[in-house]
Amino acid sequence: MPRGRRGGRVSALEGGSEEEAPSAADAVPSVLWASRRLPGTAADQILLRGIFEIGRDSCDVVLSERALRWRPIQPESPTGDSKDGFLHKEECLELKDIFSVKLKRRYSVQQQRSGTLLGITLFICLKKEQNKLKDSTLDLINLSEDHCDVWFRQFKKILAGFSNRPKSLKILLNPQSHKKEAAQVYYEKVEPLLKISGIKTDVTITEYEGHALSLLKECELQGFDGVVCVGGDGFTSEVAHALLLRAQKNAGVETDSILTPVPARPPLGVIPAGSTNVLAHSLHGIPHVVTATLHIIMGHIQQVDVCTFSTTGKFLRFGFSAMFGFGGRALALAEKHRWMPPNQRKDFAIIKALAKLKPEDCEISFLPFNSSQDLEERRAQGFPKSGCDAQWQMIQGQFLNVSIMAIPCLCSVAPRGLAPNTRLNNGSMALIIARNTSRPEFIKHLKRYANVKNQFNFPFVETYTVEEVKVYPKSNSSRHNPEEEDGPRGRASGNSFPWNIDGDLMEVASEVHVRVHPRLINLYGGSMEEMNDSKVTCNCL
Repeated sequence: MPRGRRGGRVSALEGGSEEEAPSAADAVPSVLWASRRLPGTAADQILLRGIFEIGRDSCDVVLSERALRWRPIQPESPTGDSKDGFLHKEECLELKDIFSVKLKRRYSVQQQRSGTLLGITLFICLKKEQNKLKDSTLDLINLSEDHCDVWFRQFKKILAGFSNRPKSLKILLNPQSHKKEAAQVYYEKVEPLLKISGIKTDVTITEYEGHALSLLKECELQGFDGVVCVGGDGFTSEVAHALLLRAQKNAGVETDSILTPVPARPPLGVIPAGSTNVLAHSLHGIPHVVTATLHIIMGHIQQVDVCTFSTTGKFLRFGFSAMFGFGGRALALAEKHRWMPPNQRKDFAIIKALAKLKPEDCEISFLPFNSSQDLEERRAQGFPKSGCDAQWQMIQGQFLNVSIMAIPCLCSVAPRGLAPNTRLNNGSMALIIARNTSRPEFIKHLKRYANVKNQFNFPFVETYTVEEVKVYPKSNSSRHNPEEEDGPRGRASGNSFPWNIDGDLMEVASEVHVRVHPRLINLYGGSMEEMNDSKVTCNCL
């Protein structure tokens, strides 16, 4: 198995041992946590109290059930006043933000194992702006072995109480993602943090397309708290699809025609290592490797909606989003030119698809989303959707693109998302239809996604919030022509229509039926609403 390069402060933490931690020079000054107040903490039971050096100050440190607090000790003058004429503000750190604790030691050349004890290092998950998380450290310096041992054991006991945090993970790594950087991303940025956290890992590097799917069908997962995939959108979708298929098999659900799928277990972690990283971006609010890793380490879980795709009553696959028409054709062209670099291939496919832009003659039926409490209660009691008040609607005509998305689909070219009004788990999908128009007008619509608003403010664009969608192509206009296209890697057929499902090409010969299933899979990630609402009052950030 390939090994990653380790550098800086994590190099000393071989195997996540408890004997050593980073040097004081690598620690983040404690002032970073100044002025973070905990509501209602006055009644917290005090567990320990002692003296540690933090930064350059000797501090009175108090460990309670919810937080660690400290205040510099100020010597009094003969008049009884503090040395500086004022009291330093108390600083605090919430215990839920700590993800590991190590004994801090200094090693000399002669010492191999037991170095000189310096104190304790706490590893912190620090919230930054724009949904970004960062790992940092806080050193509690005290040379007493007995004193540090008592505190170290108490910190370990506290961390063991966070039962939602994973202790063992199955890692699936796609070495072909993007610029073949997935292995480097994992071994240089992800693995060191997992080792610091003491999380055991089992890494499988996939060898071919569909390897993860076949592996997860038979792989024993009972010993793992979660599965983590390192790759792009297509690979992530493959792993999610495999976990959901596995859940149906374990529950005895017939996979030929899945109407009410059972949720997938265990949770899935998504490390962005692709070219667009739509799912990771939508999940974390930012396609940031360290942020994604820390959400996994901290055990942050989001329940996410998933769609089922079927045709003529036969189940095809699970997925989060789909595009038919321009989106499908562009992906088919990109797949055909896999020999190009990723960014160049994507740009080439879009330009060529725009050059050959033509509408698809089809009929679209959809069931509007009804979020009423009565409807939710009826569904919980097992009533079929056809028995609810909502009625199917139908539109037909010439369409340049049809998008069906159960998640916001954030990406670099669409900072608010391709479906900005959709959430991860509200039980609905966005149906976005671009009717036939001139090429310049359609390009204006595509470019508008880069702005923060008005993507759909065009007369030819229609948006709906739906629960189910059926797309019936009525002509052969969108079918692949083998003589003209040659097909992507042999998958094209003269009798198929190209669909873009989570960045993966799916070809279907007839109509496609899409259903959304609320909160069908658990993904490691924090709620963007909560992260956006969180505020840090420290002026030094």
